[in-house]
Amino acid sequence: MNSSEGSRLSVTLVDVSPGRESDFTVVATALEALLIRKNYGRADMIRDESDPLRYYAVRHWNSATAAEQFHRDPEAQTVIARLSQIARVIHVVNGVRRIDPVRLLVDDRRSAVQGERRAGFDRRAKDTGPYAGANRRSSKDRRLGPRRLRNRPGEIDLVEAARRAREFADAAYSRFKVGAALEAADGTVIGGCNVENATYGLTVCAERVAMFKALSEGHRVFTRIAVVADTDAPTPPCGACRQILWEFGGNLEVQLANLTEKKGTYQLKDLLPLPFDARLL
Repeated sequence: MNSSEGSRLSVTLVDVSPGRESDFTVVATALEALLIRKNYGRADMIRDESDPLRYYAVRHWNSATAAEQFHRDPEAQTVIARLSQIARVIHVVNGVRRIDPVRLLVDDRRSAVQGERRAGFDRRAKDTGPYAGANRRSSKDRRLGPRRLRNRPGEIDLVEAARRAREFADAAYSRFKVGAALEAADGTVIGGCNVENATYGLTVCAERVAMFKALSEGHRVFTRIAVVADTDAPTPPCGACRQILWEFGGNLEVQLANLTEKKGTYQLKDLLPLPFDARLL
């Protein structure tokens, strides 16, 4: 797919916050101008006839390479970050992004359908079974999909995404599994889990795994992160993770939860007061 130079199509559902319509018009115009000016492609913004605050952003990419360059472009990321502040952005069709097995597991929590060979509006991610200690029927619908979300604004269950990511944890030594889900400004959710090593010192926490994955895929602007562990008390990020999250994500919203319930929401500045960062160099 990535070697093909044929044109590609992406569709994004945009729910504009009430009272921010004029701001949205400015941002949408800036985004369309950027696509044309840098030869990435073009964009059409189509309003939903049944909901004046809902739009469908259709992006016609000149090529898969052009789309990847756009997502790595700092100017484009700035515009997308402005958009995320005034609207909820949900990817519906993406025929460009590389297949990510972890993302496929969490994308059925959203109204997104990734462009891969099983993609379609009736697709369901393979059921991997309930996570340990949780009653499947007591949690949110694990089969939430596009048909059930069609008539209401899309939502991203970040905690549930972190629970799914936790199932892939490699904690052979501590048996303490942790999952994290990091949300980028464009609505993409990147999962991470802790990966342990026999030397212990080379172990990497779930939060850093999620952040490093996101950075390696070209994301540079983030809004929030969820962290899940099988504990009664909330399990906050360790000091090293707080430093990494601050340096690359800024004052993120941090959601802490266990396998059955949410335990609290914090701002990273409260978990890491007086941080050391590039401003001090």
